[in-house]
Amino acid sequence: MNINDFFKENSRVAVAFSGGVDSSVLLLYAKKYAKSVKAYFVKTEFQPQFELDDAVKICKQLDAELEIINISVLDNQRISSNTADRCYHCKKMIMTQITDRARADGYQTVIDGTNASDDINDRAGYRALCELGVLSPLKICSLTKADIRKTAKENGLFVCTKPSYSCLATRIEVGNQITDDILKITEKAEIVLFDSGFSDFRVRYKNGFA
Repeated sequence: MNINDFFKENSRVAVAFSGGVDSSVLLLYAKKYAKSVKAYFVKTEFQPQFELDDAVKICKQLDAELEIINISVLDNQRISSNTADRCYHCKKMIMTQITDRARADGYQTVIDGTNASDDINDRAGYRALCELGVLSPLKICSLTKADIRKTAKENGLFVCTKPSYSCLATRIEVGNQITDDILKITEKAEIVLFDSGFSDFRVRYKNGFA
């Protein structure tokens, strides 16, 4: 199946949007081929501000409707306790919010940016997507990360060279309680490095040190 055929079969779609290159190209395709599309961005304590800023900027560039959903993942003890299955519970919570909002808006098909290069066996959150019936058109249509970056560049999307980014919770060792204070100081440390010209890095928080 090619991406055009996918959107012929699924003409009204809600995009689980992160502002990264994968979901940006997915939104690009949806705007081009679907009859109706809306993007949903879930802002939690785990997303730094620049991710939301990028999401807003891309949606403006693509003239796509964007809804921002604010939730607290730290209120969920199964997430904040930072056990080995944190990603599953977090993804389930976020995608449940998106699917509920999308269906209330009349979108029965929810899609996300998982692509053919992603190792789903190494992604705890992918199980949550399957349980909620979320589709991954880039993966279904065998589009790799290289294909996606090429498409982003050809269409002038500023995220074409944006490095893959994992949420702030991944900076904290499994088993250590995640708090808002730890997330904020970790984000501030990364902002310092971004402002100093570094890219594609992570600051790991451990016992009060970076």
